[in-house]
Amino acid sequence: MKKHCVDLNKTGQFSRFFLDYIEGKETLRPFYAHLPKLESFREAVEAKNFSAKNREILHNALQNQYSGVGIGEVVSKNLESLLSEKTFTVTTGHQLNLFTGPLYFIYKLVSTINLAKKLKSAYPEFHFVPVYWMATEDHDFDEINYFKLDGKKYQWTCGQKGAVGDFVLDETFKTFLKEVHFAPEVFKKAYQSSKTLGEAVRKYVNQLFGEEGLIVVDGNDSGLKSIFKPVITSDLFDHTPFEEAQKTTQALEELGYKSQIFPREINHFYLDKGIRERIERSGEGFQVLNSEIRFSPDELKSLIDSNPERFSPNVVLRPLYQEMILPNLAYLGGPAEVVYWLQLKGIFDHFGVPFPVLLPRNFALILNGPVLQKMEKLGWNWSDVFVDFEIWKKGYVEQLAQVDFNLNEESQIISGLFDKKGKEAATLEKSLESAFQAGKVRSLKILDQMSSKLRKAEERRLQLDINRAKAVLDFTAPGGSPQERVVNMMQFYLSNPALVEDLMACFDPLDFNMMVLEYK
Repeated sequence: MKKHCVDLNKTGQFSRFFLDYIEGKETLRPFYAHLPKLESFREAVEAKNFSAKNREILHNALQNQYSGVGIGEVVSKNLESLLSEKTFTVTTGHQLNLFTGPLYFIYKLVSTINLAKKLKSAYPEFHFVPVYWMATEDHDFDEINYFKLDGKKYQWTCGQKGAVGDFVLDETFKTFLKEVHFAPEVFKKAYQSSKTLGEAVRKYVNQLFGEEGLIVVDGNDSGLKSIFKPVITSDLFDHTPFEEAQKTTQALEELGYKSQIFPREINHFYLDKGIRERIERSGEGFQVLNSEIRFSPDELKSLIDSNPERFSPNVVLRPLYQEMILPNLAYLGGPAEVVYWLQLKGIFDHFGVPFPVLLPRNFALILNGPVLQKMEKLGWNWSDVFVDFEIWKKGYVEQLAQVDFNLNEESQIISGLFDKKGKEAATLEKSLESAFQAGKVRSLKILDQMSSKLRKAEERRLQLDINRAKAVLDFTAPGGSPQERVVNMMQFYLSNPALVEDLMACFDPLDFNMMVLEYK
């Protein structure tokens, strides 16, 4: 496998907001704590004051969550190490997409694991544990109930509601699983031996990455949420997180950066079996939207105290929750994720929670043998695959055209002829000049039609290369979206079971480039 690096600016896939952050633009400096570089982690370690009590709560929660899951020696050691003040985590998070969903889920995990290794080499006096934050509380099933492979969409349809981590793998799922008969055993075993979607994801992630020590954390846990009670109360009754996020968001907007997330007065959902709905003020009390559930202020305070697991933070407060329950130093996310954290700095400061080092996950594009052959015939190299197809086609046809189909010279001649004769005719009768102008417009329109016919004829002559280019770009950007955001890992894993190991070998979490990987 060959690896090439392409500047993110040259891919056309990233917002100016994100690029300004990773390039260290000075105007964004007030919105985060540490520069995204290796040297920042010494500062992050010194800033992170994580109590022994919280370490014990975390350790107990994870012991319970891994109960019944066969874990190896490395994961077991990492779980125990969390009790030590010398242990810190680096984290990524993602939804519970079926069969891992798009490729970038795997890229997130590999980047996080490699960051932990890199930190261990740089700071051997500490221990670093890679963490996958499993978004079990998410309730947007339509976002995660499918995956795409070889251009086909495989989808699980069911009527369950609430947090997707609790979705039962029922008969509808077993029927869906039969459609995916080609899936590797790692997935089949995980799904067939699990009662819920969350359990299955933990199992296959552990099977794929357990030897690397990756720990899966489920935030839907009463013990962990007990740590978050003060924030839940502040959000529901004082709306402080909303006020702080609004200040930061406004400051960013004044600099010309568009908001990625939109804070609400209340940034918590009510969570119970089969339900995850927003909580809103209702008169003197509170209501859970799309339900008959109501609370007085005293009832809600009592519930926060007795059952904090009934409260689920939204995108505005989930990062703060994560940082309060983990001895965490870094968060690795996609481009939109990284920049939305910048809207939250004020919330972290208000609650006195250290802001982590924000790093982008690694970005990659995989090219296989057939695509590389097409590229070779086109004379393309690995950096040419980021072109826009229509722009490329237009330039390519013009470059190799056998005739000048633009007819620019002819248009100028005809235009000049009608203008000249129109002025001469106007000396006889003024209205004739308008008639000549109308004739010019009709003639130029006919010439445009002829130009279009000539262009299409040239395209037909060059159709073989145009089709090759279209096939390459459909592979690298299916439907116009980057490959990593569409294609499932099985597209490459089925023919190369060493895919994960290959990615581990070439990903560098502190290399902010697009990696183009060639598989012959």
